[in-house]
Amino acid sequence: MRSPGVHLREITDDNRDAVRALRVRRDQKQFVASVSKSLKEAAKTPEANPWYRAVYRGDEPVGFVMLSWKPPAGPYKGRHFLWRLLVDKRYQKRGIGREALTQIADLVRADGATELLTSYEPGDGEPWPFYQKFGFEPTGEIDDGEIVLRLTFPTP
Repeated sequence: MRSPGVHLREITDDNRDAVRALRVRRDQKQFVASVSKSLKEAAKTPEANPWYRAVYRGDEPVGFVMLSWKPPAGPYKGRHFLWRLLVDKRYQKRGIGREALTQIADLVRADGATELLTSYEPGDGEPWPFYQKFGFEPTGEIDDGEIVLRLTFPTP
């Protein structure tokens, strides 16, 4: 089920405040950092090569995504790592996260990648079921207490 009108948009001075105002549910806060924290983290770690976008549905910002896009060094050197995926609590369970992730996977695949990595912190309400449904599988690695997942792209 595709959620119509979902697209990624650059974060600019015009939409930054609206995007930073997006919030997850209280029970999800332990798993997902806020947009403000994510943007600060991106600014503090340029070596991670952060790439981020607002997720829009029509003209409304409904989410946020951030990747470490082929960083030149570190544990994910030369790979694509989904660092943040957040859908505002008012817009969850509508296929928006799945549609945003589909678009990200397409972008990463178009960049020549064979996989997309992410990780999550295990716990009650964890995002593992969402990622599992999408096709991610555990790599067997643990990074800073988080379980690392891989989405493998079929080779053409």
